[in-house]
Amino acid sequence: MNNFDFKNPTKIIFGKDQIAKLSEEIPTGANVLMLYGGGSIKKNGIYEQVKTALKEFKVEEFGGIPPNPEYDVLMDALQIIKDKNINFLLAVGGGSVIDGTKFLSSAALFEGEEPWDILANHIRTEVGMPFGTVLTLPATGSEMNSGAVVTRASRKQKFGMGGPGLFPQFSILDPSVVSSIPQRQLANGITDAFTHVLEQYLTYPIDAALQDRFAESIMQTLIEVAPKIIADPSDYKSASNFMWSCTMALNGLIQKGVPTDWAVHAIGHELTAMYGIDHARTLAIIAPSHYRKNFDDKKEKLAQLAQRVFGITTGNTEEKANKAIEAMENFFHSLDIKTKLSEYTKDYKGTAETIEKTFSERGWNGLGEKQKVTPALVKEIVEMAY
Repeated sequence: MNNFDFKNPTKIIFGKDQIAKLSEEIPTGANVLMLYGGGSIKKNGIYEQVKTALKEFKVEEFGGIPPNPEYDVLMDALQIIKDKNINFLLAVGGGSVIDGTKFLSSAALFEGEEPWDILANHIRTEVGMPFGTVLTLPATGSEMNSGAVVTRASRKQKFGMGGPGLFPQFSILDPSVVSSIPQRQLANGITDAFTHVLEQYLTYPIDAALQDRFAESIMQTLIEVAPKIIADPSDYKSASNFMWSCTMALNGLIQKGVPTDWAVHAIGHELTAMYGIDHARTLAIIAPSHYRKNFDDKKEKLAQLAQRVFGITTGNTEEKANKAIEAMENFFHSLDIKTKLSEYTKDYKGTAETIEKTFSERGWNGLGEKQKVTPALVKEIVEMAY
């Protein structure tokens, strides 16, 4: 196991009727900006719960943060922060709203001329404006980590950012909210969380036995609850396990002491920027091809995945590894998640060349746990995913 440091300061408040505790977590006298997405919170009762909990606070609102948080939209919110002397942010939504709030947390205190530089120049955020979250869509784990991804559609770019200043001060996780989530978004959330684990697990053995079993247990739980939660989102027991699995998949715990990949995410972000495909679905498109193309480096962990998570016990290492990729695809398909780019767009030809050129221009010459995924290899992976 590799050396590591681990600190996660986010307070988790988990369970039914916990939104009422908001007033206990926000500093007295704070000027709050409440951020949310397309307005579903006004239909499922969450908006009213939040507003009731914040009745003693001065609250401004900003809605309309899109599923891939858009830079130009967030800049409008940043202006409200400055005009209204906001000093506390509250994200009420899923990963996109939380990611957008993290960008605003950083941008609000940024001393440079152009906040986009935070993303484009990979500027680490040491101190941000304090914020909390009320999670409405389990998927990204953004409610308990310090990372975010923001899109700039005008440039067809999607970049990540992070730093210790971007941990939420608290996150309220009420599994009851799952009951109002559409099936498409539930499937996306399951796929997103599952792939987050794969990025931290499917590398090479490093004798991190506990970390492996943490990761495997999250994947096993997602596989177990997936059909239940899709069939009945109001099943509180399944919703609880689903929500907590999504958080645990990317709160930093399972990546400590082990090599991590993240090439699937890097490539997937480009597909979202180019075609607007749901983030989780881009991961399902790229992951199987990535694992097949880098099979020799990953076959031992793939075989372990086959045996421990999918229950595949027959065959040698190579056979088990191949069966693991097939089982992964079948799992995505069981969620009605398609795994080929051509199933999402007719304009896929030339995509591989475009991404290869983009990565070369950015100097991204070695992605993956061994820095062996060159732009040329990315081109091959994307072509395999057509």
